[in-house]
Amino acid sequence: MSSALGPLASLPTFKAWNTLVAEAIDCLGSRGFPDALGASLRLLSPFQMMNGFIYSSDGRAFDLYNDKIVAERTLIVDRYLAGAFVLDPFYDAIRTDSSERMIVMRELAPDDFSRTEYFRLHYATTAIVDEIGFVLRLNHGYTAVLSLSRTGRAAPFSEEDLQCLRSAAPLVCTLGSRHWRDAPALLLEIRNATPVSRIEHPRLTRRELEIVTLILKGHSNLSLAAVLGLSPNTVKVHRRQIYSKLNISSQGELFRLFLA
Repeated sequence: MSSALGPLASLPTFKAWNTLVAEAIDCLGSRGFPDALGASLRLLSPFQMMNGFIYSSDGRAFDLYNDKIVAERTLIVDRYLAGAFVLDPFYDAIRTDSSERMIVMRELAPDDFSRTEYFRLHYATTAIVDEIGFVLRLNHGYTAVLSLSRTGRAAPFSEEDLQCLRSAAPLVCTLGSRHWRDAPALLLEIRNATPVSRIEHPRLTRRELEIVTLILKGHSNLSLAAVLGLSPNTVKVHRRQIYSKLNISSQGELFRLFLA
């Protein structure tokens, strides 16, 4: 007998799942909640790292939960919060839709994402091979993403994994939002001291800055043309003009100019 999630024999027992979820609920508001939530999710699908970030509507990012990351904090957290987050497909996703749901990196990333400087200098150094996220709605208009990552030599999440985690998403989002909902109250005190991260340059027009942002996020010329409703040749002309104005010749130089 099978279900929409696959063979029943491969799924955790309902009793085991309920037990771990009950423990997570019992830990709401305490330091033990993330570990309890992680244990219940590992019952559904193995992963090596759970971490998360908070985002404000005006272009700032803050630490949500990064207590047990599997690489250097400077790689996964500090560099990300310093401005790299503006190129994160997850950040893009919550800016256009902040509703609570599960999001999947490989479904969101642009076509040239793995060839970007952001991927090479930030994402690849984290050793993440696959990532999903749960979108959380917090107080004061903040949104957070709690991520589960496969790292190192682990295989990407299978379709069965994704179906199972997606089925649990309403519960995970509700519990996560309830546990971290007041976190922004602490952030309001440091918000004015935290710089807003945007892609901007005085020599470039608004359209050129839009193109620069999409290039840095990993869109190829064909993808840029589709997103902006332009011809590929027009995109190439814009790209040449941008590089000429900035006196650069490569995407690596473009990345270092804006997000060194």
